[in-house]
Amino acid sequence: MSADRPSRRGRVPLSLRRRPVPWARQRPTWREARPNVIARALKRSQARPSGNWYVVGATRDIRDDRPLARTVAGHEVVVWRDAEGRLVAGPGVCPHLGAPLRNSAVHCGTLVCHWHGLALKGAAFAGWEPLPVHDDGVLVWVRLDEVGGEAPSSGPVVPVRPTLSDAVSAVYESAGTCEPEDIVANRLDPWHGAWFHPYSFVDLTVVDAPDPATTDAQADDSFAVDVSFKVAGRLVVPVRAVFTAPEPRTVVMHITEGEGRGSVVETHATPLGPDEHGRPRTAVIETIMAVSDRRCFAAVRTTAPVLRPLMRAAAGRLWRDDLAYAERRWELRSTGRFPG
Repeated sequence: MSADRPSRRGRVPLSLRRRPVPWARQRPTWREARPNVIARALKRSQARPSGNWYVVGATRDIRDDRPLARTVAGHEVVVWRDAEGRLVAGPGVCPHLGAPLRNSAVHCGTLVCHWHGLALKGAAFAGWEPLPVHDDGVLVWVRLDEVGGEAPSSGPVVPVRPTLSDAVSAVYESAGTCEPEDIVANRLDPWHGAWFHPYSFVDLTVVDAPDPATTDAQADDSFAVDVSFKVAGRLVVPVRAVFTAPEPRTVVMHITEGEGRGSVVETHATPLGPDEHGRPRTAVIETIMAVSDRRCFAAVRTTAPVLRPLMRAAAGRLWRDDLAYAERRWELRSTGRFPG
């Protein structure tokens, strides 16, 4: 299979680049990566409703002995499962004397404050009020109406995904000094891929991008990219990937053609609050759901515990670069120097 035709598949998922181009000689993309296209796509994404839902972590991180804790825009939140196995969430500050509930223990579904033993079973009690929470099978979301300020919705905007039982999934987390829009803007600039991440992407062409004149926030607003994932040397996996932003803090990449069609990478940006210098901090919570219609993939799924650390490591390598990109964007924006 030719590396420049992602819609065709051979019996082997790998392709051999026929005419590899060195990094410095690849086609420049800066003229195509027009700042107004990225900026207006970002603006439209920020106008889409979120219902005040924020991703706080991975479903797999909910343990029996302690809560999952996150700070969202300066608000401490804890999540755990009650005695019936139902997910519950609420403020992470004990209403008695302010103990950090993130450090408390869960016993038989009850969160017990480690300062004075105040026991929370998930219902309103002693001034503590639960928060709406949603488990989509991969990620845990909490609704914070005070933070979001939008009309609340009954559930979050969960992107279209493959069936969990058919996929190998992993969740990667990191954080940087920037705002959620800087994370989203990074993902709405696919033109940087082969230049900024040559160890992972080659032969990248953006084949479709949003019309910058579009003003309707609900219009079809996607970036389609033909790209090859680098495996080793000249061996690659060519695909077509489509990027969309279904809500203000989420960008989704769907593999629509080529090997792994139906696979999804979701990037969620959750504001954490200011650091000790007053600079904004944002968490990147990214889930990768890989699928394949090859017969051997059923066997591959059985090795998921081994594959997950490798998937997280690959995502981490990309995000070391992309967080630097997002942090640089915020630094320039905050000082009035951003040219976009």
